[in-house]
Amino acid sequence: MNNSATSFLDHSTREFLDSFEFTACMVCGSCSNACPVTGTPGLGMDTRRVMRMLANGLVQEVVESDFPWLCTGCGRCAASCPMGIDIPSVMGHMKSLRPREEVPGSLHKGTVNNLETGNNLAISREDYLEGMFELGNELAEECPGFYVPVDKQGADILFFPNSKEVYGDFEDQFWWWKIFHAARENWTVPSEGWEAVDWALFSGNDEANKALARRKMAYMKDHGIARMIMPDCGGGSYGCRKGMDKLEHENPDNSVGFLYLYDYLVELIRDGRIRLDKSVHAGRTFTFHDSCKHGRELARHFGRGFFDEPRWIINQCVDEYVELSPSRERNFCCGAGGGMWPMPYEKESAWHARFKYEQIRSSGADVVVVGCSNCRDQLMRRIPKFYPDANYEVKYLWQLVAEALVIEPWESEAVDRAEQEAEAQWKRFGMEPID
Repeated sequence: MNNSATSFLDHSTREFLDSFEFTACMVCGSCSNACPVTGTPGLGMDTRRVMRMLANGLVQEVVESDFPWLCTGCGRCAASCPMGIDIPSVMGHMKSLRPREEVPGSLHKGTVNNLETGNNLAISREDYLEGMFELGNELAEECPGFYVPVDKQGADILFFPNSKEVYGDFEDQFWWWKIFHAARENWTVPSEGWEAVDWALFSGNDEANKALARRKMAYMKDHGIARMIMPDCGGGSYGCRKGMDKLEHENPDNSVGFLYLYDYLVELIRDGRIRLDKSVHAGRTFTFHDSCKHGRELARHFGRGFFDEPRWIINQCVDEYVELSPSRERNFCCGAGGGMWPMPYEKESAWHARFKYEQIRSSGADVVVVGCSNCRDQLMRRIPKFYPDANYEVKYLWQLVAEALVIEPWESEAVDRAEQEAEAQWKRFGMEPID
């Protein structure tokens, strides 16, 4: 073993690596064949080589390389490994060994922002509440009685916004809001600590990952909320679930009610709480991109991934649906997972996405439906930038549902009651109603 490896091979690192039984590795290359990172121009490394380096104690060389950060944690390697080695978890640990000031891009800064201010972009509480107030009033013009309930005690559903929507893609919030309005949901958002996305997971910061999950769980208990919808971002939902799992192992009382967006939408449709009109999507062909963290990795670590549910939901909204090939557990990552969207590896991410581009092109679909915000940004913005003939539209699954909604007008009494609730809430936050 060379001297450069010894600084990282402390007892905890050795113990962690020993838990993966590297001696079981058959050096077969299945991991590299499955990994979209393989062949990245200028990288000179693949999964098999990295695993052999770690088996031989070359930990520092791996930690100092770009490889762990180019890994999106998609899990195709682990799914292909005949010995079942959890390679994404190994890569996550390699990220944790990088000094925080050397974490690429904005991931560490965003994590610190989230811990200190409640969101990745350090949006002030005042600006956040003002946005909820003004946008809620805007949607109320279309949906009388609508407002954004903040810190509502005893809500049935807790929802976490995504800071990129709070900061810039404002009207993307309308999709979920319309669904809640049509379903007459008893829901709320937090006034603080509201961030949906978990960059602690992306940067290998286990303690921060637990802290963010603990904050969400504490909010639910303090406000007597029945269930929270796991954040739509694959990293946000998977990160929250990982953090909650760690906390529950420490203390079984650390548990709260939760459900994934797919189960929630299925529940609303099957219970007749919302009605959908397929005709709004007539004449177009739709497909679905399986998010790695909502599908393959969730199934591998928690026993259930969401494959059938999103397809069922889509088919309640459209008539023409086709599959990507491969799909479900075998689907390719979009190339933006594991924090790749905000990191400074755009060209590498586009290389990773070459399979996704080809899948979509071959399918002939007009619209790609996604269940993750990072996937949406990658498919909508980065792939067309590097593959100019990419010709498709991208929609969130909840956008597809919201566009097909048949929204029944509320009774005047219900509108009056909601407007009174809204006025009282915003006065508590120091905001006067808009005439």
